[in-house]
Formats: sequence, C-alpha cells, structure tokens
Amino acid sequence: MKTSNGLVELWPAAGVVVSSGNVDLRWMDDELIVELAHLAARGVHDPERMPFARPWTRGTAEQVMRSVLTYQWATRLAVAPGEFRLNFAVLADGVVVGSQGANSKDWHTRRSASTGSWLGREFQGHGIGTRMRMLILQLLFEGLGAAEATTGAFADNPASNAASRKIGYYDDGTEEKDREGVPVLHNRYRMPRDRWLEVRAEHTAHLGLPVVLEGVSALREELDQAVS
Repeated sequence: MKTSNGLVELWPAAGVVVSSGNVDLRWMDDELIVELAHLAARGVHDPERMPFARPWTRGTAEQVMRSVLTYQWATRLAVAPGEFRLNFAVLADGVVVGSQGANSKDWHTRRSASTGSWLGREFQGHGIGTRMRMLILQLLFEGLGAAEATTGAFADNPASNAASRKIGYYDDGTEEKDREGVPVLHNRYRMPRDRWLEVRAEHTAHLGLPVVLEGVSALREELDQAVS
C-alpha cells in the first residue's frame, strides 16, 4: 500500500512507515481503516472483560466497526506543531492485525508521549504485541527525539502489564480510572530516554532485524515547528 506523494507533501504523517522484518506500522488510509474495523468486529478481547477505559468494543459488529471509523478519522486530523495523536495500522506479513498509537499534548515542553495499542484476538499470543510496542518506541525516541514515553493498563489486564515490564518500563504508580461506571485500578509505566538507551540493544536483538524508519524527518520537522 503506497500513499501518494502529493498527500505526503501536504501531510507528512501520511508517509510514515516503521518496519522490522514482517511487521510494519503504517499511517492509516481509508483502506486500512476499513480492514481494521472488520478485524475489531471479529473480536479484540473476551466479552466478559474490558481492557479499555472507553468501551468501544461493546455493541454489534456494525457498531464496533463504526466506532473504529469515527475514532480513526478524527485521529488523522490531530497532528500539529507541538502536539499529536498518531495512530498506525499494524501489519504482519501484509495483513492488518491491530493498531498502535502515540499521543502528546505538550511535545515542545516535555517531549513526552503516551502509547496505546490493541491486537485482534486471532493474532494475540504470538509476540506481535511486544514487537509493535518496540517499533513505536523506536519511532518516538530515534525518529522524533522523545525524552520519555509512558503507557498504562488496567490491573486486571495481565498481558498488557507483562509486555510493559518485559520491555523494561519503570513502574510509575497506580490510579483509579472509571471503566463502565466502576473505579478500577490502573497501572502506569514510564520509559525515560536514558532507560531506552539501556534496553534498545536488547530490543533490537529480540526483533532480529534492524528497525527501518521511513518518512519520519518531515514529520519531526512539522512537530518541532514553533507555534505562532
């Protein structure tokens, strides 16, 4: 899938690709968003559990797909100097398997971004979740010059908590978050730049292949522009 050069010139985020071996993060055009919506409709988690603060996976298949469309369409607009909401389709062997995002509201002052992701249920348990998190961290630290990355997970989401600890995040305390009208314990994790420099070699060895960043310099230039 190739984004037109004209669009990339006007909207640099559209040209970003982060890849390692058979796993890619790609900016979501409409075709990828539709594929992602169908993936979500097939299931993201056990219906008896809810890993998300906003329960977008509840409802009929059509309602779930529409939730994906409206969220991703809105996110594509949220890229500006000093702040961003970047969401990428995750592809494994060319097949859409999930979504990986990174958000920042105060990029100029703190150079900190939070990440979040999900995988289609049929693709869970194969190590893709860890790899896509490594790719977004490589984009943030090596591509965009982040000082810190943060993430979090509800305490009853063992897979997500285990992935953060395996990658090497520091525990950053807990808080209660509303989830479907009930306060639930939520764990916070933090990855400062110096910690990333300690663990990135191990991450690269785990991936087994170099991480390739495409189209990132133009996006970094846009994000780093002074706000007039």
